[in-house]
Amino acid sequence: MTEDVCIVAFEPRHAEAWAALNTAWLIEGGFDIEAKDRKVIDDPQGQILAPGGRIFVVEQAGQAIGCCALMAMEDGGFEVAKMTVAPAARGRGLSRRLLEACEAEARTLGAHRLYLETSSTLTVAGRLYRSCGFVELPPRPTPYVRADVFMEKTLG
Repeated sequence: MTEDVCIVAFEPRHAEAWAALNTAWLIEGGFDIEAKDRKVIDDPQGQILAPGGRIFVVEQAGQAIGCCALMAMEDGGFEVAKMTVAPAARGRGLSRRLLEACEAEARTLGAHRLYLETSSTLTVAGRLYRSCGFVELPPRPTPYVRADVFMEKTLG
């Protein structure tokens, strides 16, 4: 890990990189950019931060190279969403660091669980989630066509 990589809280200056990073992983994965994606990508302040969520950004030399959101849920938990690292920066443990930052923040905020929805085609992400203690849940309604894996991690 190089010294110039850090995880910071989202600031308005990250909005363009947030949109670019999330649009890129959806396209790379062969997914449509769905209505819910568009809302969250285009309005992180209103859709994530204002309702009590957080966004973390991985920066290297001042450039955003990854991101992940914690979206507040009605039950007091947080949904882990929109986690990605730019292809050139993958394989360095940055996704794990993002997930750890999300978990630490959720614990600080008193959350009892983390929840996420993903696609079974995103096998690397699935392995990461499982290695970090997430367990699969039965299928449930979702706004995402691509989501066919539902997971949570109890915080306690």
